[in-house]
Amino acid sequence: MEVEIVSKKENILLDRTEVKFKVVHPKEGTPKREDVRDKISAAVKAPKERIIVDAMDSEFGRTVTVGYAKVYKTKESAVKFEREQILVRNKLKEKKAKTEKKPAAAAPAARPAAAPAKAPEKTPEKPAEKPHEKHGEKHAEKPAEKEKKT
Repeated sequence: MEVEIVSKKENILLDRTEVKFKVVHPKEGTPKREDVRDKISAAVKAPKERIIVDAMDSEFGRTVTVGYAKVYKTKESAVKFEREQILVRNKLKEKKAKTEKKPAAAAPAARPAAAPAKAPEKTPEKPAEKPHEKHGEKHAEKPAEKEKKT
């Protein structure tokens, strides 16, 4: 496994050097993050504890991995600026233990007695619909029926 530094960029505000790298690993799988950190620390002459490998990307069937790493001036600045999950991946911080789960579903708490229910008010009844007036349809009476009614 060989690591080649493709580019370096100094970031003074965040107290680090940003590095793009390429790893050639013939006849091997994608390299482990720890191994890449070791190789980058040798290439940039910095202690491994100050190097954060942020991302590594391998293409299927290729033996080349490209990635992005950050080399901090101090370990404290690395811990200060990096996201927690990245610190955990690079083994600079321990993973937080999950918080306790909620207790199993307990009996529901007693509710205060509700006010007595009122009887529903009576609503005036609607007159029965005629069979031909269903669904809002109103049929016009035939002229013969009008004459009979008069």
